Amino acid sequence: MRYQVKLHRTVAKTLSGMSLKERSRVIQALRVLETNPYESRTGADIVRLKGTKGRGDLFRLRIGDYRAVYAVE
Repeated sequence: MRYQVKLHRTVAKTLSGMSLKERSRVIQALRVLETNPYESRTGADIVRLKGTKGRGDLFRLRIGDYRAVYAVE
């Protein structure tokens, strides 16, 4: 099953302000989520977030110095 990754407008704005190298790295990491957004694996350091008060569906993807927090719907 393929998932669709949608970006919030503030994320798109942040990406546009990054250098081309950083932007490419972040976009490549986000594309990994299209195949399986639940499991950590090579190229995708994914952790389910704890203590999110009723939002048990939040995850964190580490991309170098950046962290992407996302929900799977």
